[in-house]
Amino acid sequence: MLLSLSLIILLGFTFSEIAFRIKLPRIVGMLLAGVVLGPFVLNLIAPEVLAISLDLRQIALVIILLRAGLSLNLKDLKKVGRHAILMAFVPATFEIIGALVLGPLLLGMTLLESAIMGTILAAVSPAVVVPKMLKLMNEGVGTKKSIPQMIVAGASADDIFVIVLFTSLVSMAREGNFSLLTFVKLPISVILGIGVGILLGLAMVWFFKKFHLRDTSKVLIIISFVLFLVTVERLDYFPFSGLLATVALGITLLAKYPVLANRLVLKYEKIWVFAEMLLFVLVGAAVDITTIPSIGLWAVILVLGMLVFRSIGVYLATLGKTLSFKEQLFAIFAYLPKATVQASISSIPLALGISNGGTMLTVAVLAILITAPTGALLIDLTAKPLLGKGLLEIESNNG
Repeated sequence: MLLSLSLIILLGFTFSEIAFRIKLPRIVGMLLAGVVLGPFVLNLIAPEVLAISLDLRQIALVIILLRAGLSLNLKDLKKVGRHAILMAFVPATFEIIGALVLGPLLLGMTLLESAIMGTILAAVSPAVVVPKMLKLMNEGVGTKKSIPQMIVAGASADDIFVIVLFTSLVSMAREGNFSLLTFVKLPISVILGIGVGILLGLAMVWFFKKFHLRDTSKVLIIISFVLFLVTVERLDYFPFSGLLATVALGITLLAKYPVLANRLVLKYEKIWVFAEMLLFVLVGAAVDITTIPSIGLWAVILVLGMLVFRSIGVYLATLGKTLSFKEQLFAIFAYLPKATVQASISSIPLALGISNGGTMLTVAVLAILITAPTGALLIDLTAKPLLGKGLLEIESNNG
């Protein structure tokens, strides 16, 4: 097990650095490192590590959602509140509809299998999008209309919407029948998740102000509570979204204790370096590359087709007098990357024995390899041309 972890870190770092040098997102290199180390190539990862890989990926997802919540200022979102709300579910809904249309046609899946695959692919990647939007916010690019903030908020809520829907559909697939109660649970889980997250955030603000602790201790306390909430969600005793509670907790900390929230973000960024490595290397290791030749072309066509549906959804969600067409186009580009959520949940259907689970995993990895570098590159290339110069650059020119 120790050898496996050392190989994951060393090879993951090496491949990520190579990807960075050739202008690709580091996560692409990490995925390829996982494929090489995995059971379908060199088989150098111990079974014990693979057995707990789902839990490790869940921890990584929790960390990125905490980072997102701690970076979301509700005051900034008021400028584009309606758009942020629509961006949370309209693009994902359109992409899921695309999966329902294309899944049976291209891959011969049932409607339920296609819907599950749609929820896997429909989420935006916080690992790619959030750091880039935070960079634009720091530079003042697009902040006049709070576009980066809108995208961070919409993408974070989009992930929650998709994950909750994915959980419901997977439960339906395991039970083998349609249950209206499954969909009734969705709004209840959202409301409970937000409520518990806010209450826990307020309690932590009180506790951290009353008792002096090192920031590192605060980070560990928050992670412990969040993992407990995710565990409660898994028990399925009542409808509850632990992941949504995680984001709500982060937002509450930023709203009520911004000085601490800004310090904690830096701590979580350091933890994310290791968590990200585990997440993407392990999901790469789970990919059965022997299935790629048989579904590769159709999978690529499906991913591209679903992106068309998603782009239409983003365009409709940003319609109105607030945003120009250039700003809408940037939002479309910013909503292309897929990585974190796909890496976290794509192997679950296969692990649960759901039909076509292996195909879903392979399609998800291909989607990451196609959209993560493409979306990241488009964000970098089009941010200033489409959103205008940043405040720092304007001040530098004036000075």
